[in-house]
Amino acid sequence: MARIRILVVDDSVVIRKLVSDTLAGDVDLEVVGSAGNGRIALARIEQLHPDLITLDIEMPVMNGLETLAAVRKTYPKLPVIMFSTLTERGASSTLEALSLGASDYVTKPSKTENLSAATEAVRSQLIPKIKALCALRSPKLTTPLLPRTATTVRRRSTRRIEIVAIGASTGGPNALGEVLPRIARNFPVPIMIVQHMPPLFTRLLAERLASRSQISIMEGVAGTVLVAGNSWIAPGNFHMTVKKAGVEVRVDLNQEAPENSCRPAVDVLFRSVANLYGASALGVVMTGMGADGVRGSQCIREAGGEVIIQDEASAVVWGMPGLVYAAGQADGVYPLHQLANEITRRVLESRAPGPDVSRNNPAVAEPRLK
Repeated sequence: MARIRILVVDDSVVIRKLVSDTLAGDVDLEVVGSAGNGRIALARIEQLHPDLITLDIEMPVMNGLETLAAVRKTYPKLPVIMFSTLTERGASSTLEALSLGASDYVTKPSKTENLSAATEAVRSQLIPKIKALCALRSPKLTTPLLPRTATTVRRRSTRRIEIVAIGASTGGPNALGEVLPRIARNFPVPIMIVQHMPPLFTRLLAERLASRSQISIMEGVAGTVLVAGNSWIAPGNFHMTVKKAGVEVRVDLNQEAPENSCRPAVDVLFRSVANLYGASALGVVMTGMGADGVRGSQCIREAGGEVIIQDEASAVVWGMPGLVYAAGQADGVYPLHQLANEITRRVLESRAPGPDVSRNNPAVAEPRLK
């Protein structure tokens, strides 16, 4: 199989060498060239025809955002991974890059890291993303990841959805930017979100989404009472869960061990929601790399709730939703532009007037937020 051809673009000679040497150590990858600024990079792309480029944000002559905009005009499908600093400015620029069409991002090793740690950071963060973005998008599973769950425990006609839990990773910021602004201001239940991102990034993402949406969107804060028509994004480096406090439900945060190499993890949120809300939970798994969300989706469905996923065609990477589908844990598959309407439809239909036998249904857990 042909190796993945990569062009490394960064104004730092040290970073170019670090990235090039690290990638060259993988038999599936080939670094075909490098560039110290965007203008040189555009010429190299035309000459070398790489399968993917890594692109620094802060560069002289032509910075990463300018370069990305130019790349997208000529090469709309070429995967681009941004290299950004773990700073407020770096996080803001990264979100802007994602909105301009960057495929994903990695954070640069800090200056305090030694060469070994920096190499490992690049290897663990960058290589899996390169392979995910350049590989065939369908998960290759011959058998389901988990046993298929019987659907008889779920009774759509008798339960009310009281919470929506969303999980996303690669491609998630833009996908959330398509879904959340289409949710009406009077949405009758709270929305909890896990987007795989480090600290700073999640707060800026929440602020960016809130500025474009009718509903309130905030970074999660421990102790916050869940209110209908509001949404919370798990802060970077913290798992987010829900817990009951008297008649209220509150946001809870912890720094327990990562799950699926992630903190925050979708599985942690989904499992918490399933335990507290049971059949009154709706899970949504969107674009992302890896398997986070599969076991959490199973928990929601075993408790009587439902899970819907983003389809392959509209996902940047169909890893997370694809594996939920392969494991038999999806109740519906929808393109990105239909997800907001489908979420709203399911929530409103579940709350329409009619016989309510859920009070005698042990699969429906308290609380009932109104």
